[in-house]
Amino acid sequence: MNLPEQGEAAKRVLCGANSYIEKYFFNPRFQNLPEEVQESLQKIAVVYTEEIGGIFILQFDEEGKLDMASIKEEDDFLYDSIGAELKRKQIFKDYKELFSKLEEYYAGLLKIEKENSKS
Repeated sequence: MNLPEQGEAAKRVLCGANSYIEKYFFNPRFQNLPEEVQESLQKIAVVYTEEIGGIFILQFDEEGKLDMASIKEEDDFLYDSIGAELKRKQIFKDYKELFSKLEEYYAGLLKIEKENSKS
């Protein structure tokens, strides 16, 4: 999965964390999610980058399924590529229910936005 830069792809990004600049990003498009959910997403992203390194992105794909991207800078020799895949699988397992509900939320959000754009 590639890092979305702008337009429609960027609108699908839920959150991300960057270990290089020690920053967390939450897309304001999803600000209506409960605070508890937002905190869980922040925990997932920040812990991932603390343990693995690089840049972590949690986003919806074109079909509305939640997916993760992990990107490293070319000269980052401390990035744990093997750990990244293991951690990704563990996150999907541990947060399966949350991610399923987020996908339902996203489908509803798209439906509402589509209806609003017609008016």
